[in-house]
Amino acid sequence: MEEKRGHIVSMQDRKNMLVTAVKDVDSFNLNEILLITEKGNILIKGDNIHVKRLNLERGEADIEGNFNSIVYTDTRK
Repeated sequence: MEEKRGHIVSMQDRKNMLVTAVKDVDSFNLNEILLITEKGNILIKGDNIHVKRLNLERGEADIEGNFNSIVYTDTRK
């Protein structure tokens, strides 16, 4: 049985972000990252953004850059 984790999006100074309940990274470049999470897809836009650390076993992604927007593109309850 798969353990359900809580979903957290935490940002500090619009430059560092932690996202939990991450299932996969769908696409990425320096201007946007599309994450697949247990609560829907998240599109993160900005400048010079990159995934600093990705641990799919724990469902965590640390992201760095200059963030302009965070949008859920597919909502799940």
